[in-house]
Amino acid sequence: METNLAGLTLNEDKDAVLQIQVDQNTNREEEVFRLVGYFLTTSIIHFPAMKSTMENLWHPVRGVQIRDLGEKRFLFQFYYVMDMERVLKGSHWSFNNHLLLLHKLQWWEDPLKVPLILAPFWIQIHDVPIDLFSENLAIQMGSFLGDFIEYDGSNLGKENRNYMRIRVQIDVRRPLKMKKQIMFQGRCAYVRFKCEILSLFCFYYGRPGHNDSFCEAKMALGVEIAELRWDLSLRAQSRRALVMNSVWLREEGEGGMQGNGQGNYKTDNVMWTAGNKNQ
Repeated sequence: METNLAGLTLNEDKDAVLQIQVDQNTNREEEVFRLVGYFLTTSIIHFPAMKSTMENLWHPVRGVQIRDLGEKRFLFQFYYVMDMERVLKGSHWSFNNHLLLLHKLQWWEDPLKVPLILAPFWIQIHDVPIDLFSENLAIQMGSFLGDFIEYDGSNLGKENRNYMRIRVQIDVRRPLKMKKQIMFQGRCAYVRFKCEILSLFCFYYGRPGHNDSFCEAKMALGVEIAELRWDLSLRAQSRRALVMNSVWLREEGEGGMQGNGQGNYKTDNVMWTAGNKNQ
C-alpha cells in the first residue's frame, strides 16, 4: 500500500475528474420557471426600486423571487408556470425606460453565460394593399425583420386598422428597419414599419439602449456633422389613442351635436336634454 501511495503525485490528484452522480428523482420544476434578464443600458440599475417595480407590473399569482446575479443580470424565479408565461407573452418590459431582455432558462443553462440579445416587438406594417393582408405575408415580413412570432389579424378592419400587426423577435444589436420594397402583380411599392412601444432609442444608430444625445459614434463625428438616419415615423401612434378617435366625435365648428353648457344639446335641428329620459 505504501508503495502505491508513493507512486501518486500532486498533479495526478489535481487533474483527476470527479464524476458527480445526479439524482434522477430531483424535482427540477422550479428551475424551469426561471427567467434571466438584462436591462439594455449603460446606467446602473437601482436593484430595490427595480424589484418593486417589476413585482407590481407583473402581479404574479404565486409570487416571484428576484436576485441580482451581478454583471447587470437578474434572475426571476417564478413558482407558477402561468405567471412566467404571462410575462413572456406580454409586451416587452422596461424599467426607467430601459428595455428588459429576457430568456427562459433550462435547468442545465448558466444564467451568466446565455446570450441576451433578443427582444419581442409588436410591429405595424403600413402601406400594404388591403388585398395582400394575410398570415403568409405576415410571416415573410416577420422573417425579414427578425424571427416571426405571431400575426394579429383578430381586429382587422376595426379601430381604424389599415395596417398589418405582427410580433417579432428582434436582435437588439442590429438597427431597426424602417421600410422594405415589395413587388406584387408586377408593381413595386414600399411598406413602412412602426414599433408600437419604443423605449430609449438612438435615432442615429437605429438601435434601442441609449439616446442619440449620448451616442459615442455620433459624438465621434461631431454634432454638426452627424445626421440622424432614423426619425419619429418609426414610432407607432398609441393604440389607445386610435380607439379614442370615435366616428361620433365632432370637433367644434363641424356641425352635428352641440351643447350649451346646461345639459341641452342640439343635433342639427333637434334639441334634447341630458338626464332622465322621463324628464
